[in-house]
Amino acid sequence: MAKPIIGPSLRRLRTAQGLSQQNLAQKLGISTSYLNLIEHDQRAVTANLLFKLAKILDVDLDTLSGDQERDYEIKLREVFADPLLGIESVPEAETQAIAAAAPNAVRAILALHRAWAGAREDSDGITLPSGRKILLPNEEVRDYFHDHANHFPSLEMAAEAISNTLQSAVLGTNHALAERLRQKHGLVVIVRPQPGSLRVYDPKARLLTLSETSSRESRGFQMAFQLALLETREAVEALVTIAAPTSSDAAELLRVGLLNYVAGAIIMPYEPFITSAQEARYDVDFLAARFGVSYEQACHRLSTLQRTGARGVPFFFLRVDPAGNVSKRFSAAGFPFMRFGGTCPRWIVHSAFATPGSTRVQVAELPDGQTFLCFARAITGRPARWGDPPPVHVVAMGCDISERENLAYSDGIDVEKAAVGIGLSCRLCEREDCRSRAFPPLAHRLTVDPQTTSASPYSFETRKKN
Repeated sequence: MAKPIIGPSLRRLRTAQGLSQQNLAQKLGISTSYLNLIEHDQRAVTANLLFKLAKILDVDLDTLSGDQERDYEIKLREVFADPLLGIESVPEAETQAIAAAAPNAVRAILALHRAWAGAREDSDGITLPSGRKILLPNEEVRDYFHDHANHFPSLEMAAEAISNTLQSAVLGTNHALAERLRQKHGLVVIVRPQPGSLRVYDPKARLLTLSETSSRESRGFQMAFQLALLETREAVEALVTIAAPTSSDAAELLRVGLLNYVAGAIIMPYEPFITSAQEARYDVDFLAARFGVSYEQACHRLSTLQRTGARGVPFFFLRVDPAGNVSKRFSAAGFPFMRFGGTCPRWIVHSAFATPGSTRVQVAELPDGQTFLCFARAITGRPARWGDPPPVHVVAMGCDISERENLAYSDGIDVEKAAVGIGLSCRLCEREDCRSRAFPPLAHRLTVDPQTTSASPYSFETRKKN
C-alpha cells in the first residue's frame, strides 16, 4: 500500500497561513530539515505528528490527507491528455505542482475545459448574461453531488421527520407510505398499466398511478419520491437556490436528484440503516432484505452515510450499462472517476456483466498504489414487452483497502495476492504489457517493430518523468 502523501497539502496550508518551515517546525517540535522532507514526501508522517499538524493549522485530517490534490492531479492529467487540445504532454511534475499549489487555478482550468467540452457537444453553446457558460447538465449535477460527498444533512433531517411518523414496522414500508399519502394528502395510490411511465401524479384528481410492470421495491421508492415532492420541497429548493445551476435543465436534474435522495432516506432512515450496515458488515443483500429495497437502492444509500459523528465506510458508487455509459457516479472514497473516455477493461465493473445476479469482488490497485476493495453486480431489469431486450446495468461499489475488515466481501481474500492492477483509462495508463489495452497512452511514443509481435496491442516507450 502507498504511504499517505500529505506534502503538497501541508506546504500549501503552511504557506497560506504565512508560516515558514522554521516556524512550523518549532511548533511541532521537529527539525526544519525533517519538515522539509515531509513536505517533499520523503518521510512518512506518524499519527501523533498528523494530529499535531491538524491542530496547529486548524484543519481536519481530511484536509491534510492530500485527497483533494490527488483528485485535482488526476483531473488535470485527463484534461491535458485531451488530444483535441493539440498540446505537448505536460510533465507530471508540473501537473503535481499546479494541483498542490494552486487549487483555485485548477478549478478554473477544469471549468474552462468543461465549458469547452460542452461547446463541442453543442456548437450553439449558450452563455448567460452573467458570462457563465452553460455546462452539460448531467455533468454539472454529477459534480454537485461529488463535491458534497453525496451527503446532505438538511435533507436527512427532513426525511427523518417523515420516517419517524410512518408505521413501517407494523404495516410494511409500501403500505405505510400509501397510508401517509392517503391520510395526510388525500391521495389515492393505484397500480395499473402505465406505458412509458413508472409514476404519474394527477394533482386535480389526487391520484398517484404506479406502473404494474414495476417491482415492489420500485413502487415503494416512487411513493417515497411523491412524499418527498409534497413534504420536503422547501428543503430541496433551498439547496437548488444555493447551487445556482447554469441552466434550467441542470436545475431540474438537480431537483430530481435531491428528491431521489430524500426518497431513499425515507425508506432507509439514517440511524437504523447505518446500524444494520455495521452489524452486517455492509452485506448489501442483507440490507436489501431488511429494509425491503432493491440491491441498487441499498447500494445507493450506502454511498450517502457521511454524517458528522456517525460516518459509515466511505464508498464510491457507479452505475454503468453494457455500452460503458455511466448513468450514476458518486465518490466518497476518493476513487478517481474519469469524465471522458472509458474505464479500465481489467476493472471488475466490466467482467460483472458476464454473471448477472452474482456479486463479484476485486482488489483493484491503481498505478499510484492506491488500492480499493470493489464489488459489483449486473442487474437485469424487466423488458417492457416481448421482443424487447431486457435492460441490464452493473452497480459497482468500493472503498479504500484500509476499510476491508469492515466489509463481509473481504472474507477469505489475501489482499497481496489478489490485487489486480488497473488503470484510470487506457489513454492515461502507463502499465506495460497489458493485453486488455484499448488505446495507447497519450503521453508516450509508440514503438512499432515489424520483427516482433507483442502480446499487448500497443508497445510504447516509457519516458522519464520530469
